[in-house]
Amino acid sequence: MKVITAAMELIETTAGVPFPTTDPFGDAVVSIEDDDNEEQDWQERALCAQTDPEAFFPEKGGSTREAKRICSGCEVRAECLEYALAHDERFGIWGGLSERERRRLRRAAV
Repeated sequence: MKVITAAMELIETTAGVPFPTTDPFGDAVVSIEDDDNEEQDWQERALCAQTDPEAFFPEKGGSTREAKRICSGCEVRAECLEYALAHDERFGIWGGLSERERRRLRRAAV
């Protein structure tokens, strides 16, 4: 989201015109602040934020058991998995699933 915010600021600075945040019907086009707040909220509540991040990015062939154990008790596991799928996270354990498990989930959804 910071990239989008920076792009909006660049457009406003160079063109001298505010970036449109509503369409002609008055509906919101961009709600960056809401997205950032929601994203920060679940990330702050995530159990992984309170543990060693190394467990969530094991070496190739390394165990994912500890990370998945932590994820299993996390209240924001669904939000984490949703984020990983939406942002095409290719590395690490997200929402209790490995890269391979997320790939399978994407393929099954198609």
